[in-house]
Amino acid sequence: MPTIPPERVPLSEHEPHERRQAAESFGSDAERYDRARPRYPEGMVDRIVACSPGPDVLDVGCGTGIAARQFQAAGSRVLGVEPDARMTDLARQLGVEVDVATFEGWDPAGREFDAVVAGQAWHWIDPVAGASKAAQVLRPGGRLAAFWNVFQLPPDVAEAFAAVYRRVMPDSPFNLQVMTKQALYGYQVLFTKAADGIREVGGFSHPEQWRFDWKWSYTRDAWLDQMPTHAALTQLPPDKLAEVLEGVGAAIDVMGGSFMMRYATVAVTAARTAAA
Repeated sequence: MPTIPPERVPLSEHEPHERRQAAESFGSDAERYDRARPRYPEGMVDRIVACSPGPDVLDVGCGTGIAARQFQAAGSRVLGVEPDARMTDLARQLGVEVDVATFEGWDPAGREFDAVVAGQAWHWIDPVAGASKAAQVLRPGGRLAAFWNVFQLPPDVAEAFAAVYRRVMPDSPFNLQVMTKQALYGYQVLFTKAADGIREVGGFSHPEQWRFDWKWSYTRDAWLDQMPTHAALTQLPPDKLAEVLEGVGAAIDVMGGSFMMRYATVAVTAARTAAA
């Protein structure tokens, strides 16, 4: 399994965890989010479980419970923490126990865990406060693992989609290079921040990056179903969103109605070693 080199990347002056409005916009259509968002590689879930001292998992920013249910299927007992009550309601309906709170403000009430995980969520959390809270609730040898699905569009698909974004959303920060082969480089900023937060808190082993590569074939309808759950689109006016979806749908039709997406799922992870 390849490991991404721990390359240093300049950090953005705009911290994602300070943009709470964006972070809390995903619950506007929780059912779509749960239905359309990609899952995580079973190999990653199994490795986190195997490297943890027991079955108790805390899922930070659990959303609708996508990752939580995968850990449950792997034999873990999972508690979620999620600030959006709309996401929480659906997670509970789907069998996940959830506390409604931000992770920084959450009260563990003396509870301890063998793993603290965060799927597609750690960048919405202050990296130092998050690592500190994880250290507080992890048992000795417990594992912190923040992970992200990084999608990499084929260049021709990315160019077709970019043309739609540029036409409908000319002020969008959409970056063609980040959506293709350089996507992992763009995400490295998040990986670096997560690792730096762990190092600053102390009491953890040296942060590692675990990478899992996989592919997924998207039909036109499946991709258009997922698009409104992307952060760049969740707060778009309905007429602009409809225009984006129409344009992207037409582009996929030209490609034959489907395309193959490459994913790299990357976990930034460390084990609890001592009191922080």
